[in-house]
Amino acid sequence: MNPAIPDHLDTAERNRVAAFMSVVPGLGHLYKHHYKFGLGILLLGTPLVLWASVLLCLATLGISLLLLPIAFWGLIAADAFAIEDWHPDARKNPAMAE
Repeated sequence: MNPAIPDHLDTAERNRVAAFMSVVPGLGHLYKHHYKFGLGILLLGTPLVLWASVLLCLATLGISLLLLPIAFWGLIAADAFAIEDWHPDARKNPAMAE
């Protein structure tokens, strides 16, 4: 077993860690070994959402500067919480069997 992953982290705790890591959108997905999606969110999704919120700023009287990034962050955190864990040790750990 990989010593980098403590035995006490069960599925629910790994889900919470992934959601908390999504403070930086994409890190929760990288934590659960969804590399393409995580890097896509980190390198493309976040800049596009920030660009769209700035672009919509005048049309929405500045509300888009707050609402769009918060909604994006919340949805990414919820997805990181719910997505399947692809970490190889997570699947071998009997404490994580559902």
